[in-house]
Amino acid sequence: MKVVILAGGFGTRLGKITETIPKPMVRIGNKPIIWHIMNYYSSFGYNDFVICLGYKGEIIKEYFINYTYYNSDFTIDYSNDEIKLYQPNNIDWKVTLVDTGLNTLKGGRLKRVEKYLDDINFLTYGDGLSNIDITALLNFHKENNKIITISGVNPPSRFGEISIDENNLVGKFTEKPQVSTGLINGGFMVFNKELLNYLDLECDLETEVFNKLVDDKNIVIYKHQGYWECMDNERDLIHLEKIWNLGKAPWAVK
Repeated sequence: MKVVILAGGFGTRLGKITETIPKPMVRIGNKPIIWHIMNYYSSFGYNDFVICLGYKGEIIKEYFINYTYYNSDFTIDYSNDEIKLYQPNNIDWKVTLVDTGLNTLKGGRLKRVEKYLDDINFLTYGDGLSNIDITALLNFHKENNKIITISGVNPPSRFGEISIDENNLVGKFTEKPQVSTGLINGGFMVFNKELLNYLDLECDLETEVFNKLVDDKNIVIYKHQGYWECMDNERDLIHLEKIWNLGKAPWAVK
């Protein structure tokens, strides 16, 4: 199975951070967020990735071309142009990088990678992290026999909450709690290749294609009640960095 990652957007809500790098390359700890996403899928045994590039896609290409050197100590012997690596490559990923256009909408990006896809594929965004059970998600998709399964998640509150008692004394601060109602599309989708019949090179995925699939009763939601968070703005990035550096990241692979 292929894991398709939509990584072509401008990431404008991150402000100056994405003026020089694309959003999927913004680092949490010492790794770009796209690495965290790929590493999570890999922990479930899915190592074949198709990355849909757009804005500053050459930076993502350069990262993966030089991945081994970025993650190893090495010696360069300029007398014979030999390079000696001191750490073995500890991943077995296959990564296909496809330029899907600068201003292409999500549905068009997916259509442009059609020839690289399998009969069933994963699909997610390049800015969302979760502790979702990928195996359970895939099983749910197969059991329901629909064209696409979307993960429905409870988005975290944009602000922390303060609980107080009857005397207005503060009982507890809760940073970015999960809200209890109202699911949103959290990415982490599974689709059959039949989905490509609904797509063209100019279409949007959510506003156009998903509504057609609703009408055809061919879209189903997998409810994920655990952790999910999107790196939408700088405040989100600071929060994700904080929990990663504290060793409390729910998406971290043990």
